[in-house]
Amino acid sequence: MVRSRRSFLAAAGASAATAASVALAGCSTFGAGSDPVRVLAAGSLQRALDDGLRDAVDAPIAVEARGSAAAARLVADGTRHPDVLALADVALFDRVLDDPWYASFATNALAVATADTPGGRAVAAAAASDDGHWYDPVVAGDAALGRTDPDLDPLGYRTVFLLELLAARHDRPGLPNAVLARDQIYPETALLSGFETGAIDAAVVYESMATDHGYDAVDLPVDVDLSDPEHADAYADASYELPDGGVVRGSAVEYGATLRSPDDDTARDVFEALVGGDYLAGHGFETPGAFPRFTRDAPDALTDR
Repeated sequence: MVRSRRSFLAAAGASAATAASVALAGCSTFGAGSDPVRVLAAGSLQRALDDGLRDAVDAPIAVEARGSAAAARLVADGTRHPDVLALADVALFDRVLDDPWYASFATNALAVATADTPGGRAVAAAAASDDGHWYDPVVAGDAALGRTDPDLDPLGYRTVFLLELLAARHDRPGLPNAVLARDQIYPETALLSGFETGAIDAAVVYESMATDHGYDAVDLPVDVDLSDPEHADAYADASYELPDGGVVRGSAVEYGATLRSPDDDTARDVFEALVGGDYLAGHGFETPGAFPRFTRDAPDALTDR
């Protein structure tokens, strides 16, 4: 099924990348002041932070948006020292970083955005057919698919999970190899640019990205879209090996953040507004009632608020 922008926005309202963007390696500064709170965030969060968080805090903020795996590595090797770190996969806090705690604050789902091109229309038509095999035009070479880098970005390795889960669902073990190719890989900003100019017919994105950019998109089944924790065991059947030899397994999409400058009152205010989530619904994110959910080592001053 293909959902329009209107249905994406309605769903978001009802629920209550990879590379750095634009100038200065993805940095955008809000407000005035010489010491902005430094936020290093998943690329898929950037528009929500730029257009939502800025209005929720009375503080200058400098946001750098990158693929979450790349961002986590930059912090781990001491290249970046953000006050607040927000990632699209909470597993990175344990696998790459040594942060003692984090707060889960939002969820998301995968979708396949379709452009108004012959290939994009073919993908949309295939999705609307009886079998719903949106990927058949890609396999046939009639549509160009875009995706982000699985070595740098959770959206990239979640795209691999999606194809593995679809292969199992439809008993097509060769599907991932038939669909996935290295020349499909783009930094997030280039992916969206290529999609909007028609160079890419379809792209695997988050629902929040489709909402933010007004894209038509294929609504994927819940057992493959990585949106539902109740399907966690099935999602875990998919996996991807990262360049460092570590293996990530499929799981429900869960965004997490940590405060790395706990003694800075302004940074704490920004962190609390970020994980509070009030600004996220209009950008296509889900914020379950149990969120923000803190791990057990989080400071009492935050968890008792």
